[in-house]
Amino acid sequence: MTGAGCPATGVGGPTTSWGPTARLSVTWLGHSSAVLDLDGARLVTDPLLGVNAGLLRRRGARPDEALWRDPDAVLLSHLHHDHAELSSLRLLRPAPILTATSSAHWLSGRGLSGVGLRDGEWEPVGTGGVRVRLSPAVHGHRPMPHRPNAAHGHLVRGPSGCIWVAGDTSLYPAMRDLPELAGAPIDVALVPVHGWGPRLSGGHLGPVDAARACAIVRARVAIPVHWGTLHAPASRRLPPGWMDHAGDAFAAALAREAPGCRAVVLGLGERWTAAPAAAA
Repeated sequence: MTGAGCPATGVGGPTTSWGPTARLSVTWLGHSSAVLDLDGARLVTDPLLGVNAGLLRRRGARPDEALWRDPDAVLLSHLHHDHAELSSLRLLRPAPILTATSSAHWLSGRGLSGVGLRDGEWEPVGTGGVRVRLSPAVHGHRPMPHRPNAAHGHLVRGPSGCIWVAGDTSLYPAMRDLPELAGAPIDVALVPVHGWGPRLSGGHLGPVDAARACAIVRARVAIPVHWGTLHAPASRRLPPGWMDHAGDAFAAALAREAPGCRAVVLGLGERWTAAPAAAA
C-alpha cells in the first residue's frame, strides 16, 4: 500500500469526470473510516483513529492527524465498537456527530456532540451547500445489550456530487430507491466489502454483494471500505493473506456486476480526487 496522499489507481469502468469546478475527494483511513472533502466541507465517517477498537487490533500505523483534523461533522453509522470508538470520537470534538436519534442520545450522555437525524431530514454542513441525511441499512445481527442498535448509512450531497456511505448493511430491496432519496444520482459509493475476520456474519456485504449494491444504486465510482485493517489477536494463526484479497475481489466483481461503475481501490491513507471535466 502506498503512502498518504498518493493517487490511487482506478480499476475497471470508464474514466469518470465531474464539472470544471468540482471539489470532491475521499481519503481512506482504514476500516470504515474515511475523510470526505466536498465543496469546502470535511466529514469523517465512523472514525477509527487509534490502534485498537475494543479487542481488535489495527494493522499498520494509526492515521496521520493531518488527514483528518478539523472536520465539520462526523458521520456515525452505528455503535458497534469498530465503528463508534469513543477515544477516536473525542479526538474530533467539537464536530457534531450525525447519526440516528437513539445513538445521538447515547453519545451525548458521554460528553459527545450527538445530533440525531430523523428519516428524511437533511442537515446542512459547512457553508458550501453540503447536506447530509440518513439512508437505510439492514444490520441487525449481533445486537449489543449495552448500546442502542440503530444502524444507518448516510447520503451526502453538495454542488460537486452525491456520496452514498453505506455503513454496515446487507442487500435490501429499497436500495434501488437511494437515488430518489438523495434527489440526485449516486456519484460515489463507499461500500463495505469484508470485515475483521475471514468469515462474515449476517448484515454485511462481501465483495460480490457490494458490487451488486453498486449496480442497484447505479453508482459512478465505488470505493471499498471495511477491509484490510482490523483483526482479532488470534488471526495471526489464520491463513496468511486473508486481509488483503477483498479490495481486488471487489474490483473484479464490480467489472462483472456493474461495468458502468469505476472501482477505486485505495490503500491506507490514500486519497482519490474527482477529476474536473477540463482535466479529464
